[in-house]
Amino acid sequence: MQMQQHITHPIFKLISEAAKELNVEAYVIGGYVRDCILDRATKDIDVVSTGKGIELAQAVAARLGGSKISVFKRFGTAMINHKDLEVEFVGARKESYSEDSRKPAVEDGSIKDDQDRRDFTINAMAISLNDGSWGELVDPFDGVEDLKNQILRTPLEPAKTYSDDPLRMMRAIRFATQLDFQIEEESFQAIYENRERISIVSQERITDELNKIILAKVPSKGFKLLFNTGLLHLIFPKMTELFGVDVINGRAHKDNFYHTLQVLDNISENTDNLWLRWAAIMHDIEKPITKRFHPKVGWTFHGHEDRGARAVPEIFRDLKLPLNEKMKYVQKLVFLHLRPIALVQEVVTDSAVRRLLFEAGDDIEDLMTLCEADITSKDDNRVKRYMKNFAIVREKMKEVEEKDRVRSWQPPVSGEEIMQAFGIRPCREVGAIKDAIKDAIMDGIIENSRAAAIIFMEEKGAELGLVVSLKLI
Repeated sequence: MQMQQHITHPIFKLISEAAKELNVEAYVIGGYVRDCILDRATKDIDVVSTGKGIELAQAVAARLGGSKISVFKRFGTAMINHKDLEVEFVGARKESYSEDSRKPAVEDGSIKDDQDRRDFTINAMAISLNDGSWGELVDPFDGVEDLKNQILRTPLEPAKTYSDDPLRMMRAIRFATQLDFQIEEESFQAIYENRERISIVSQERITDELNKIILAKVPSKGFKLLFNTGLLHLIFPKMTELFGVDVINGRAHKDNFYHTLQVLDNISENTDNLWLRWAAIMHDIEKPITKRFHPKVGWTFHGHEDRGARAVPEIFRDLKLPLNEKMKYVQKLVFLHLRPIALVQEVVTDSAVRRLLFEAGDDIEDLMTLCEADITSKDDNRVKRYMKNFAIVREKMKEVEEKDRVRSWQPPVSGEEIMQAFGIRPCREVGAIKDAIKDAIMDGIIENSRAAAIIFMEEKGAELGLVVSLKLI
């Protein structure tokens, strides 16, 4: 099979010339070849040479003149950034693994050795950049056929492939999710049988693959594969606790695992924000421990939003996700995710909307996106009714925000000013007065202005036995 049409960029000729000068063979390999055949845009190019991978990269960089090159001697690789391209060079190699590590012993090898060590047949295809075979596809494992059939298969025996490098199990599920491929049956069984081997992979690498699954077009496919292979039970056991349905007196609750996956798919239709997608995953994470059955009302999960928000830091820590503003963002959305739903079930008051705007701040649109994704009823009329009510809430939020500017709200009177006004030191009363001012504004008791807040402050101080010693206005 000829692939010349995919290597017309001038950089491929430069690589070919440099390889010939160094007396090595060079091939484009892996994801670039796969994506060309799938007609997917790609700017990442992997080049393998029969020896001298770093020297080849240096020779190509010199020909390009001024392109940035990064050399990683420890791994025997080098990277060139040229305009909008990223080209990685490595010498062909063969690998052998020990039982307790996914880091192989490496020695120089042929192009066949290098293709043998690849994770999947669709990633083992190569295009020759050599005189006499320029543009020819080297496909020893029928990767093209697997692409046509949308099958993920390992080049060599799958149990050994996954046992040698267990991260490949995560990669198999990630590719199946991203490409909407099926994992070949023997390969799927090998993942299940070798799932415990994932313990030798660093959490950072596992989470990196998990995030790529979450960012796929339909991420639920990946989570179902992770669940069915048993990997999810090992890498994210908290999520598997959502699985299952209890029935008492003929009354059942929904399966919160599959509900969560539906919410994740719903939200993925509207956002590529990884952390908003994580909020969808986490929104019901503590339903299992808050689940109660009451004969009169059925199943309840009271307080699961509060417990869920408090669980976010520990889960992020375990998964080696960032413990910064991204974590706090997810935590906030989990905590607030029931609030807009509660609003659509009752008369929408200015006060309730004002409080929601204040607590959600600039994340209010993301919160509404999450809440709309959370409507997963099979009753179409119920879904339409909720969506109509959400539209009413959105309109009310717009009106209240224009009138009261709550999202950018700052306390009209600071704690320092309260202490000055009453001639007191830091104490419980200062906080009580600040909270009372905020609540009065949120509840519409006073207008959102400094003058109204100061008058209210003086009244509240008098109730607490404080006497004004300095007039602020």
